[in-house]
Amino acid sequence: MEKNIQKIVLCGGCFWCTEAVYNEIKGIAKVTSGYIGGSLPDPTYSQVSGGDTGYAEGIELEYDENIISTRDVLTVFFGSHDPTTLNRQGADSGTQYRSAIFYTTETQKILAEEIIADINTGGGSKVVTELLPYEIFYTAESYHQEYYKNNKTNNQYCELVINPKLEKLQHRFAELLAEPK
Repeated sequence: MEKNIQKIVLCGGCFWCTEAVYNEIKGIAKVTSGYIGGSLPDPTYSQVSGGDTGYAEGIELEYDENIISTRDVLTVFFGSHDPTTLNRQGADSGTQYRSAIFYTTETQKILAEEIIADINTGGGSKVVTELLPYEIFYTAESYHQEYYKNNKTNNQYCELVINPKLEKLQHRFAELLAEPK
């Protein structure tokens, strides 16, 4: 079967967490941590983490739609962070941690709108996730790539923040998990 690779950028707080989640999902071809949504050329982590560049931490995700549907990619996104909290995920706060989707196709946009509408009719807090067309994505510094894989032992952030997120993923989305590598 020929691959059907799609691209989307997902911002769900710290990119270390979002990257770790999607590295567990089947059909994911590539996950790259980086920055999107600002105007400063070639931003650095130091600049973005200051919170005044307009950039959000995110992951550029390439996925094979013949293996995982766009709806499932987005369902995992909305289920693995709090899309109702403005500019905050857990202890991380600031516009660089905002919830956002930068879509590359009209189908991605429509599916995201449908999922947001479904969540908003649930009676809880309303979704604050930004839904924007894809723009320039800047790859983060090399030490941010595969952060969880490279730092999961003896790292408090991984132990206290990423591990619980991955445990939740394993229970909630078991059917979407890739075979262990």
